[in-house]
Amino acid sequence: MPVPVPVSVPNQESAVLSSLKAVNLLVMFLLELAVYTAVVLWGVAVGGTWPVEVALGVGAPVVMMAAWALFGSPRARRPARGAGRFVLEVLWFGAGAAALAAAGRPWWAAALAGVCLVNAVLRRLWKQ
Repeated sequence: MPVPVPVSVPNQESAVLSSLKAVNLLVMFLLELAVYTAVVLWGVAVGGTWPVEVALGVGAPVVMMAAWALFGSPRARRPARGAGRFVLEVLWFGAGAAALAAAGRPWWAAALAGVCLVNAVLRRLWKQ
């Protein structure tokens, strides 16, 4: 009686995990954009007069962009690594949550912080 030859089937579990990892990286990118949006919202909310609103609404995100470009971006000349990366992310995403809270959106701030936390845990777990 012939012995059946096992058929090579791609591992569905690894395909699902790969997809989840890709989604997690997409979520991180969207969180980065959410931080920019939160800082703009903060600038407009606390500005008072329109020139100050414009200055804060434009200036604060530019400062955040510069910080991310220098230390957080994968293409940064001096990317933060290890503990420095952890501190950068806490400050970066914490600033977004704090900006939302200061703009009078505490529930959005809590949601942003929660999603950031889950995203960070998954990235550490999956070594992303």
